Amino acid sequence: MKVLVTGGAGFIGSATVDLLLEEGYSVVIIDDLSTGRASNINPRATFYKMDITHKGLEKVLRKERAEGVVHAAAQPQVRRSLGDPILDARANILGTINLLLGCGKVEKFVYASSGGAVYGEPRYLPVDEEHPVAPLSPYGLSKYVAESYLEVLRDLPYTVLRYGNVYGPRQDPDGEAGVVAIFAGRLLRGQRPTIFGDGKQTRDFVFVGDVARANLLALEKGEGVLNIGSGRETSVLEVLDALKALTGRETEPVYAPPVEGEVRRIYLSIEKARRVLGWRPTVRFSDGAARLLEHLTSRSSP
Repeated sequence: MKVLVTGGAGFIGSATVDLLLEEGYSVVIIDDLSTGRASNINPRATFYKMDITHKGLEKVLRKERAEGVVHAAAQPQVRRSLGDPILDARANILGTINLLLGCGKVEKFVYASSGGAVYGEPRYLPVDEEHPVAPLSPYGLSKYVAESYLEVLRDLPYTVLRYGNVYGPRQDPDGEAGVVAIFAGRLLRGQRPTIFGDGKQTRDFVFVGDVARANLLALEKGEGVLNIGSGRETSVLEVLDALKALTGRETEPVYAPPVEGEVRRIYLSIEKARRVLGWRPTVRFSDGAARLLEHLTSRSSP
């Protein structure tokens, strides 16, 4: 199978590309490199530098005739969506529509959504796929709207994967999204990490390699909406404590006001993914965080 991976130079997309190639798939990458890195591009993949909203996308899709799609390209930042909801909608909604209209007849379309943002403040925990959708930010709304277009715009087999908070190697330590990488980067530089709120807010942290494997499995089987996470609730303070233990740094955080549009507590039920895909997370947080730190250290080495 030839698989198109949008955002294939990004954090999650590049991990997915590497795994697909290892498993014998042929891979095409489309990425505009606005947040992805050229250094993440696997040389065994065919690469097109292009924005998914570009009118030339359909020509590329017709040329390559991919049988599967993993749509990982996105504007991924809650805070940025609050400041510029038009940009967020353009990338996450219009980009998805453009891709759907252009991709032709495919055997499977896998959409990377957000289990941390589409549900809003949980009414119960853990959050399963039947939980009401009530986004608190334009980002969460745009991801859900794009999910809905899959259902109404095209008659094709699809799986929506609602990820928890993904972390791991290649995550940007200088971006706004990805608290694990941000904390790790600041600790390694001897800087004080910033905690927005009291640090007791919780998330479901899942390792990027486990997410890439879920993407691969979803190309092969299963349809509908599936949560992909650790199934565990971890606080921001616990993340910081784990990273301090791994780095040996006792740097104390700076506290700032909470971020508008972010939930207080959430973690995901992953029983449906176990049942439908035969998937489960395999990497413990401490091991995944150690791999991230190793990657950041090697990247900064001369």
